Amino acid sequence: MVEVAIFLEGQNGLNWEKWKRIARATEDLGFVGLYRSDHFTNMQPPDIDSLELWVSLAWLADNTSKIEFGPLVTPLSFRNPVFTARTAKDVDALSNGRLTLGLGAGWQEREHDMFGFELLEPGPRFDRFEEGVEVVYRLLREPEPVSFAGEYSRLQGASLLPRPVGARRPPIMIGGRGWNRTLRLTARYADEWNCGFRSPKVFARLNSRLNSLLEEAGRSPTEVRRSLANTTIFGRDDHELRRKIEARGLTPDRLAQFGIIHGTGSQIVEQLGLYQEAGVQRVMLQWLELDDLDGLAALAEAVLP
Repeated sequence: MVEVAIFLEGQNGLNWEKWKRIARATEDLGFVGLYRSDHFTNMQPPDIDSLELWVSLAWLADNTSKIEFGPLVTPLSFRNPVFTARTAKDVDALSNGRLTLGLGAGWQEREHDMFGFELLEPGPRFDRFEEGVEVVYRLLREPEPVSFAGEYSRLQGASLLPRPVGARRPPIMIGGRGWNRTLRLTARYADEWNCGFRSPKVFARLNSRLNSLLEEAGRSPTEVRRSLANTTIFGRDDHELRRKIEARGLTPDRLAQFGIIHGTGSQIVEQLGLYQEAGVQRVMLQWLELDDLDGLAALAEAVLP
């Protein structure tokens, strides 16, 4: 069966009190992992609590013992790749090897404008992302000092000490759905590919493309884990489910368009099976109801067995 983890929006009202409660509940309930976004704000106001990503992950590393975790994903549009690699290796070591380093190019215009970061147009943005991924990869994987001369990053005999423990620590996840550049970059550098908010049919098509690119790169498709992050609407019964769907203003067409995982426990299990058939190995269920730990427990009871 596909592995099931929880995914939080760190800018959507998350604070220390809620983070600590949810982190401990996620581990105690038996989910395989806990992942969270890395944003300052939501796309639209009002602005609400937003907990800084790497500080929260350092706490998680030292206050849990089993669950895997990581950013889904941390944007190199406002995260320097050198500091990202350095922070990730140390948080991973603190957790005894439970971090997956999720990397993305960045996309949310509002937070970049608010805090003075250049998002760039799509072409240059991805050029910067490609450079950043290579810098992170080489600093974490190459045993010798790294020199690199790019448009956005420059290194001269750089090493991060102490070295990460293990040949592939921490694993690198690349998030995105780009047919050419994202998947090619994944095939070259990643240990995991994460696709967000798409149906099983779309995932299967992208997954097949990644398999072909991995073979072209001389890698086995089994070297890269396939994961999915998706909106999740869980109801303990049909009445609760309808209420939640209506509250979000969603229609059946929109639920189908984005492959939103929704239903009672048995219905969600059935949908997870469709994603598994499409190639998904781990699914990160987006949990937006940060105060509803009873609902999270009901989800675990209904889905994890």
